[in-house]
Amino acid sequence: MDYSQLKEVIQSRRSIRKFADKPVTEADIRELIDCARYAPSDTNSQTWEFVVVTNRDKIRVIETMTWDELHRRAEEAESRGLSREARLLVKSFGPYATAFSDAPALIVCLATPYQSKFRERIFDPIGLVQDEVWREEGIKSSCLASMNLMLAAHARGLATCPMTGPVLLAERRLREYLGIDETRQVNMVIALGHPNEIPGKLPRKEIDEILTIVP
Repeated sequence: MDYSQLKEVIQSRRSIRKFADKPVTEADIRELIDCARYAPSDTNSQTWEFVVVTNRDKIRVIETMTWDELHRRAEEAESRGLSREARLLVKSFGPYATAFSDAPALIVCLATPYQSKFRERIFDPIGLVQDEVWREEGIKSSCLASMNLMLAAHARGLATCPMTGPVLLAERRLREYLGIDETRQVNMVIALGHPNEIPGKLPRKEIDEILTIVP
């Protein structure tokens, strides 16, 4: 493996919010999921599933339900005297929460229940941790798979934008609309398509700000 090429893929990836009017093929989607499934996971539990929506009308329905819930939250905030915050929620956060509206595909990333021989034979019998910890383990592994997917998309000439807005605002409605089982956690949604913009490089913290080496 050429490290410099890998580093270029990692450092040149951007979150894209404007997409060309060009469909993503099923072959593209299957290739990305193939890369996603090779992510590491706790005790190889592979706690991930993906629901991919390629129907533009259905994507717009998800956009609408997200805006509906956002406006409802804004109205509630305004009723509590938080008018400024309510306006910012709609004008500033709203476009970020619905940046998938013109994407030809929307990937709903799920975390499945954490199950493994270690949990069944060792962890649960001794009460190693509370059930909530296993829920978090599922999310962690799902996030690793999602990052694999986004890097693979970039290397393939596609663009992605990970978002939690629809999950934070309209998870219940999203579940009902897509028939997602209650045992699955909705982790994030990823807009997928062909890029119609090339955003500049955003600043990053310096290495010494985030690194501590313990000798």
